[in-house]
Amino acid sequence: MSPEELVYLGILAGSIPVGFLFRFLSPPVKQGAALLLGLSITIATCNVHTLHSLVTVVGTWIIVRSSWRHAPALSLAWTFLYLLFFRLVTWFSLPPPTPYANAVQLLLTLKMVSLANEINSFHVEKKKDVSSFDKSSVVSGLSQEPSFYDILSYSYCYVGIMTGPFFRFKTYMDWLKQPDPQTLPGSVPCLQRLKLVPVFGALFLAVNSVFPLAYVRTDEFLDQNFFFRFFYMIAVFFVFRMRFYSAWCGAEASCISAGLGCYPEKAQSKPGGGPTVDYSSDPSAEEKYDFKTIQNIDCYNTDFCVKVRHGMRYWNMTVQWWLHHYIYPNAPFKSYTLRAGWTMFISAYWHGLHAGYYLSFLTIPLCIAAESAMEASVRSKLGPRGQSAFDWIQWFLKMRAYDYMCMGFVLLKAEDTINYWTSIYFIMHVIAVMCIVVGKMLKSGKREPKRHEEVKRETDANPTEEKVEKKD
Repeated sequence: MSPEELVYLGILAGSIPVGFLFRFLSPPVKQGAALLLGLSITIATCNVHTLHSLVTVVGTWIIVRSSWRHAPALSLAWTFLYLLFFRLVTWFSLPPPTPYANAVQLLLTLKMVSLANEINSFHVEKKKDVSSFDKSSVVSGLSQEPSFYDILSYSYCYVGIMTGPFFRFKTYMDWLKQPDPQTLPGSVPCLQRLKLVPVFGALFLAVNSVFPLAYVRTDEFLDQNFFFRFFYMIAVFFVFRMRFYSAWCGAEASCISAGLGCYPEKAQSKPGGGPTVDYSSDPSAEEKYDFKTIQNIDCYNTDFCVKVRHGMRYWNMTVQWWLHHYIYPNAPFKSYTLRAGWTMFISAYWHGLHAGYYLSFLTIPLCIAAESAMEASVRSKLGPRGQSAFDWIQWFLKMRAYDYMCMGFVLLKAEDTINYWTSIYFIMHVIAVMCIVVGKMLKSGKREPKRHEEVKRETDANPTEEKVEKKD
């Protein structure tokens, strides 16, 4: 493990027991203590680079205070432009940020954009309430506009400050105002989430030692046979998954121990977004709770879902919610594939400026288009057994597609990514294009008889037209 990974591990390991202590604090003390701890972690790991996150917070506060109507668009522009400056600071003769500062900045960007949207919704609903005297239709909306101290404490809350998961400002305020946090489930769901972490960690260390990523960049690797080079991406993606499974399960456990994101099951919470229906506690009934709001990974469905588009849904789930609500609806395109492509481009930009991110993320829409083409032209025509066989093949190709795309994500440089993809003959790009072409050919082939039948029905209904055609 790298020194950075050991620091992340130490922060996560310390956050879990500390979280149980926060359940005994009053709301004001909890808010101040979470801010103090989060700010201390940030300063200790980021040093002077903490100023980047502070400038981002202050800039967002100015935006929401000066123009709440345009806050969603302005905050997105502000935080994403600052991300660009943050990554190019060396151009201005400034020291490069630490990896910890980058992690803090990424999560803070999501929080600030979400906060601006929540404040905008608060004012919109407030105006509706004044004009119509009706109860607000927004589920889990803000009850009041946050102060600068509220925004600062949300930004630097120690829970998930570097590893996530992302959570909304409303989720944070609900956590502070929990009426009796000691009675909420804690140790059992926390241990349930941690039980596989040692397995994931051991597999990560073992497989990574046998299949190091650095070997891919050597000339010796390129001299290996095709099957070895192809298999290597499977091993690399396995290591990648085990690493993030360990980190995100640990991050979720730190939320669970503190009680963050705990809602009744009847609230039907979504990862990242929180409750989706209005709910009220019934003191006479035994309430069941869950932590779906802060769930960031579904390990089983990530591995065993059938489709590429579904694989995204179960990976980094809180960030997927953010992209789906703040980026996808505002995409400058109408078709699903193009909107998905735009969303993946924004996701790549959020991750960084390395070409490998863009090569990987922008391959996803191609894979989605290939899936759609084959599903429409082949799977829909099969019986139950045929569809089952189709799904197994599709699952295999989905996993290989993610193996393939992962190489760009971890190799980062365009040259390294292209060299690797060239060594396996761009096989997944080729398969995706072939699926699209074959799908279109099969669909056009199916349409032709239908067209002849329509012409026949028209000529049967109009014998004169039929004679003219025969004459011609």
